[in-house]
Amino acid sequence: MLVHRSGSARVRRFAVTGILLAAFSLVFTLPAEASTAADVPPRGSAHLGMGVAAHDGVHGTPAQSCAVQTEGVDVSSHQGDVPWPTLWSSGVKWAYAKATEGTYYTNPYFAQQYNGSYNVGMIRGAYHFATPDTTGGAAQADHFVDHGGGWSRDGRTLPGVLDIEWNPYGATCYGRTQSQMVTWIRDFLNTYKARTGRDAVIYTATSWWTQCTGDYAGFAAANPLWIARYASSVGTLPAGWGFHTMWQYTSSGPTVGDHDRFNGALDRVVALANG
Repeated sequence: MLVHRSGSARVRRFAVTGILLAAFSLVFTLPAEASTAADVPPRGSAHLGMGVAAHDGVHGTPAQSCAVQTEGVDVSSHQGDVPWPTLWSSGVKWAYAKATEGTYYTNPYFAQQYNGSYNVGMIRGAYHFATPDTTGGAAQADHFVDHGGGWSRDGRTLPGVLDIEWNPYGATCYGRTQSQMVTWIRDFLNTYKARTGRDAVIYTATSWWTQCTGDYAGFAAANPLWIARYASSVGTLPAGWGFHTMWQYTSSGPTVGDHDRFNGALDRVVALANG
């Protein structure tokens, strides 16, 4: 009997020890899981260049150039109501405002940003943050056009922009193969052109484009390139494009964060607006 009780006690001690170890394991695991979840931003909060610094780094500011360039800015809900007169006085002559994301989000500040830039004299346009993991390219193009991404030949409205870059909510390439990504982008661009009569601008970074499309060159003939790179030069461009039309060169500019340069004088910005 004594042997039996001693064995039972050992079993009970092992069981209690196992429970305590499991509890400690749970306690030390939960903060890491909570931290990972906390690192994922809420849907709708993405914006142009959200992943540039984290993935490509920051390598200085643009070098002095003899080429004429025109200063621009891009904004989203993160900037709220934008002080457009201040930006205009600082030399900013064109702007893009985020209109939509996926098929589930519209920017609540879009009217102030889109109309406010126009009212101070800027040439302005709208952009769409793509989420190829949620809905198809055609559906997202329709959502964009229906909520601010349209175009008119008034000399003051730039063609819409497809912002296609790192996924802030999950897998870098949104769970799509390179060929699937190219198809998704094509569906968006074709639908946008069918709806507006204009070829959309493509905003991207060379490293993302290479990884997620296989450095596909087939859009370069029709779609202007807005390149993202926070450095002294634009660097290597994606395949097919011999030059960039716009360049987002910083996320820490004066007044509001994201600043850009158009590759040409103001009359070339007007030419892009007119199509």
